[in-house]
Amino acid sequence: MAGPGRALPALPSGRSSKWDIREKVWEHLEASGLAEFPRPVRGRIPNFKGASHAATRLLGLQEFQAARRVKINPDAPQRNARFLTLEARKTLLVPTPRLRTGLFNRIVPPAGATKEILRRCATSQGVRDYSVPVGLDGKAQVDLVVVGSVAVSEKGWRIGKGEGYADMEYAMMVSMGAVQEDTPVVTIVHDCQVLDIAEELVDDHDLTVDYILTPTRTIQTNCKRPKPQGIMWHKVSSEMLGKIPILKTLRCREKQAGKDVTLQDEHPALANTNRAAISKKVMAANTQPQPAPGSMGQLHVESDPGNPRLEGSDTVTTVYVGNLPGSLRVSELKSALRELQVVPVRLSWQGAQHRAFLDYRDHGAAHRAVSSLQGLSLGGNALTAELAKGQRNKGQGEINSHR
Repeated sequence: MAGPGRALPALPSGRSSKWDIREKVWEHLEASGLAEFPRPVRGRIPNFKGASHAATRLLGLQEFQAARRVKINPDAPQRNARFLTLEARKTLLVPTPRLRTGLFNRIVPPAGATKEILRRCATSQGVRDYSVPVGLDGKAQVDLVVVGSVAVSEKGWRIGKGEGYADMEYAMMVSMGAVQEDTPVVTIVHDCQVLDIAEELVDDHDLTVDYILTPTRTIQTNCKRPKPQGIMWHKVSSEMLGKIPILKTLRCREKQAGKDVTLQDEHPALANTNRAAISKKVMAANTQPQPAPGSMGQLHVESDPGNPRLEGSDTVTTVYVGNLPGSLRVSELKSALRELQVVPVRLSWQGAQHRAFLDYRDHGAAHRAVSSLQGLSLGGNALTAELAKGQRNKGQGEINSHR
């Protein structure tokens, strides 16, 4: 059940997926006038009316009062939490966007900073202007973690926006020794984002929360489910490894320590094991389609940064995926591919033509993708998948997409 305030309408009958819940929350925040800039909130950790007030509840938490080093995500709903942390003269650590340039930035306000300057430091621009990177050898210790959420339950189950960065940030902090098993995790949401979430939707890599702060309530979840114990390499794709340089470093360290660091797409037996579950977990069709920026007839390409000349390789096998719903976004297809564990090294998106092309490094991986995707229900459509008849023409107006 949603908490006090403007309650979320009932979810669809039957078992709801994570995408059902995300879509319902995003739609409700917009329709009820609760959404705040940046908008639309769909596809984001949503900002909402009352976020600043909800953040002030941090001041009443004994765990915040005792904390010296606080890690807070860079999203808009947590801006006031970042300000309050700086005002309390605590060390503020903010993850780098999409972890592209490291794990943390430490925010360092100028000497004698006024309250106005501290507020500026807490903005996304201030995070860029007043920060210094913290490397793997920085021996960072975190006493309290604040994350954003799309939805959360009073039991502590959390649903993010579907890209997995908050879960990965926490797993990396565990691997670095920056957090301990008892390090508290807090999320700040609107009351309508507090919902019943079935435990079966919670995966072993999902981060749970200990406190939920809303404009009207402070909820202690007393969650007993263990948090991630480190990076689960069998759930990391080559695509994600290529995008996050610090992840490569951590993988080398753990490999040297004798840990199994085999990646998701290096486990051929895993490809089809989750297909039935994924059919239920991927998003339902959006009732009010909002085309993604630049999706009108343009070709979007996601490249493997570690192999920019991938198209020229003779070893690449391409899979054609058709019958994509018009409301589907490229980020939603990518999320489904991650959950199916058939992540390609390159994705070419032709949403206006209701199709996409996926490149794989070997023939076996491509066949596993075809088997997993053929007939998969996504957004109300049954997808078609087959090996492409031939390689696409090189340089046909491709646009790099980093969404």
